[in-house]
Amino acid sequence: MQGRLLPPQDGRLQCFPRAGWEKEFELASQVPFDYIEWIFDVYGYDVNPIAPDNGLDKLVQLRTAHDVDIRAVCADYFMEKTFLSSREEEPSRLQELFELMRKAQKLGANRVVLPFVDTSAIRTEQETLGVVRVLESALPVSKETRVELHLETSLDPEQFRALLDRIPDPMIKVNYDTGNSASLGFVPEEEFGAYGDRIGSVHIKDRKRGAGTVPLGTGNVDFESVFREMKRINYRGDITLQVARGTPGEEVTWARQNIEFVRNFWPR
Repeated sequence: MQGRLLPPQDGRLQCFPRAGWEKEFELASQVPFDYIEWIFDVYGYDVNPIAPDNGLDKLVQLRTAHDVDIRAVCADYFMEKTFLSSREEEPSRLQELFELMRKAQKLGANRVVLPFVDTSAIRTEQETLGVVRVLESALPVSKETRVELHLETSLDPEQFRALLDRIPDPMIKVNYDTGNSASLGFVPEEEFGAYGDRIGSVHIKDRKRGAGTVPLGTGNVDFESVFREMKRINYRGDITLQVARGTPGEEVTWARQNIEFVRNFWPR
């Protein structure tokens, strides 16, 4: 996840790294990582190369020079500029999403992750209908660009399955987040049983029940069950490390340790 190879900025766990984002390509190649999951958020909006009014040239050059792909865009922007805030703002938010998908296509990314958690969590039937309306509106651009939309939600397994059943198009998939699920007390077998056929990407982190992110193996994620279920559904997608931060200045070493943790469950 972008930013994890640099010291935290302004005390934020996750954000577009306004200062030094260019350095992460070299660091990612040192780990080595195959790709960076790019962050699009309000904090970095004016300087983020994938923002609507900015250019991609430098980003493309760095990607090519260091052989580090950008396979996904994490659209945290829509947690603050949520689709659920008001119907009047929906058209402008959709246009920003369309532009983001088109830029993702130019970068070779195959998905945009849309987080419906925390401030943008789906809580009512009206909000559910709003999400369905937004996704149906975005599907033509998704198909045009071949950029999938992966949903990250705090819905329980049956609620999430019911939402997916309303939008059965294969361009709409699930982003499965191990830490968020553990924090909410969900059981991997029940989650994968409900919507395993729609999981398109995975975020790996650890969290305590009802609390924040902690180092891998120290929280409530049942990693054995998670990876067993991933094998059961024959998962072949990407795995993005979205882990707790380690000691500032030792990010590359910390990343390597976290990769080895995952490989204990998911060998190359």
